Amino acid sequence: MRHMTAWRAFLFLILCFEIATSALAQDLRLYVDNSEGDDVSVIDLKTLNTIDDIRLAHNVHGLAIQADGRRLFATIESDSTLRVVDTATNKEIAAIKLTGRPNQCAVTPDGHYVAVPIRDKNAVDIVDVEQQKVVKTLPVSQPHNAFNAGSNRYLFVSAMGAKQINVIDLTTMAYSAKVTVGGIPRPYVVTPDGATMYVAVTGLHGFMKVDVASGKTQRVEMPAENHTPKQRPYEPINTLTHGLALSPDGTELWVTSLLDNSLYVYDVKANKITGRVQVGDGPNWVTFSPDGKYVCVSNTGTDDVSIIDVRARREVKRVKVGKAPKRVVAAALGA
Repeated sequence: MRHMTAWRAFLFLILCFEIATSALAQDLRLYVDNSEGDDVSVIDLKTLNTIDDIRLAHNVHGLAIQADGRRLFATIESDSTLRVVDTATNKEIAAIKLTGRPNQCAVTPDGHYVAVPIRDKNAVDIVDVEQQKVVKTLPVSQPHNAFNAGSNRYLFVSAMGAKQINVIDLTTMAYSAKVTVGGIPRPYVVTPDGATMYVAVTGLHGFMKVDVASGKTQRVEMPAENHTPKQRPYEPINTLTHGLALSPDGTELWVTSLLDNSLYVYDVKANKITGRVQVGDGPNWVTFSPDGKYVCVSNTGTDDVSIIDVRARREVKRVKVGKAPKRVVAAALGA
């Protein structure tokens, strides 16, 4: 019995070593689109330095990356395409024609489907990546952002004109639900179980918490040091919050403030704001590093990215990128 216990302990130690070695071997990358340029900046999340610049086409708007980090997807407003990038080489491998002017896209974890809101057609394109074509287009009232919560079956698209977030079932290529969110939806996140949505809405310095099953909404207003909105070149003046992200462990929601040029920290369990971190001008989009160590936010007004130590709740570096950075995504390459 003692021999078996010792042997199991030994095997457990080997497993832990292999997991640790695998994590160290992964390259953690942050991708930043430069919306007034033609490129995507690549930042190494170990050194916190820019290591590459991916040239695509003018007006890169949306970014998404599949779960294994092998392919990056970017929407291009100037020519209405979805570009596919091999992250091993940072080279474009496909340009897929869309039905109109695209916005923020979302990809299934397996990289099979990408949902792309089409702003000028009141629609969302569903792209089959292997076929390299749009296989379905669904109607949406003033679409804006697509989102994936970790499912290969469901994708989400916001309908600003209907004050809803629509759920796309990829097995039927149709909507399975339309969730009213209590305002005109801006960026949003959905918990991995699909039960809760956190939605930035027009005119609110904060977000709506939405229980998907019951439809019940809770308005969460963040405190503010500045109460007069600033006129910005890339956002309507009534957009006070434009980015939010859930921590990998689901315990915290980090939310941008365009009033205070800050990120506010919301404790999900305690249901309250617990912190604030100053960032650059015009914080736009938020993402966590895969290991949860950093939270990263693009600053459109200062053309840089704030990288924040989550545990210390302080900015550790501000990295210069291209013109008017917006969407940011992070992934572990070699996973």
